[in-house]
Amino acid sequence: MPDNRNIIAPQDRTKINIHQDYELNYWSREFGVSKDDIIVAVNTVGVSVARVKSYLGIE
Repeated sequence: MPDNRNIIAPQDRTKINIHQDYELNYWSREFGVSKDDIIVAVNTVGVSVARVKSYLGIE
C-alpha cells in the first residue's frame, strides 16, 4: 500500500511497519522517541509493538 498523506495512525496497532513514514511518525510521537530509535528497536526485536515498547523501556 503506498503512503497516503491522509493516514495518521496505523491500521494494525500491534505491529510497526518501518517502511511507512506515517507509521514511523505515529510511533515516534506515541513513544516520545526518534524515528531512528523506532527503526533500531524494530530491527532488534521485530515488529511487535509490545516488544518494541519493552526494548525502549516504555510501560
